[in-house]
Amino acid sequence: MNTIPSLFDLTGKAAIVTGAAAGLGAGMAAALAGAGAHVVLVDRQEPLDTAAAVRALGREALPLAVDLSDTGALAGVVSRAVQAFGKVDILINNAGIIRRTPAIDFTEKDWDEVMAINAKTVFFLSQAVARDMMRRKEGKIINIASLLSFSGGITVPSYSASKGAVAQITKALANEWAGQGIHVNAIAPGYMVTNNTENLRKDPDRTRQITERIPMGRWGTPEDLQGTAIFLASKASDYVNGHVLLVDGGWMAR
Repeated sequence: MNTIPSLFDLTGKAAIVTGAAAGLGAGMAAALAGAGAHVVLVDRQEPLDTAAAVRALGREALPLAVDLSDTGALAGVVSRAVQAFGKVDILINNAGIIRRTPAIDFTEKDWDEVMAINAKTVFFLSQAVARDMMRRKEGKIINIASLLSFSGGITVPSYSASKGAVAQITKALANEWAGQGIHVNAIAPGYMVTNNTENLRKDPDRTRQITERIPMGRWGTPEDLQGTAIFLASKASDYVNGHVLLVDGGWMAR
């Protein structure tokens, strides 16, 4: 029988975290490192600050600058991870972008760019990682969904569509890969203090409306996802598969 601390221990594990330069990705990467994992950190520019934070926790870090909209580059991310650490145990598909425009004016370019990063890359990076995980019959894939996996949002039609897709990709992959020891789950953050919400937080009326609906009375921070990420990456969640876990301060319960 596992002791409680050992259920959450990631010592010797190797993880990939996308969108790792700041915000939720940086916070989750630090959490994995704090639990014992070595981390491959992926962003548009090398996430050097996050790499320094991981190393300060006594773990190895491999920062990579990758255009995640280029599906041809995704297999290279996995191969670099395997070269560095011999395997990939954990993938956190966190990278995402948003475009805020009324639906009537939304452009095809904005639609395609958001869907490419937020949905297409999630699928094809998961596929590339799963090929390594299947050889060992184990692995944890954690996708970052959203409240807008459940609701439609306002002026973010492509983001809502992409996060709905993330929830369904999570379930579809869990159905196919659970029998091969791969767990595929998602975290659906609520309103978080990140770069993606900076413009929204500049609107005092919307900020007040959102905060008033959150039962906990505050927006979330990257630290609020750390425990959830460790749970889904560790043995503690070994009978959890195909689940979208809300971390929203109670927003969806209201």
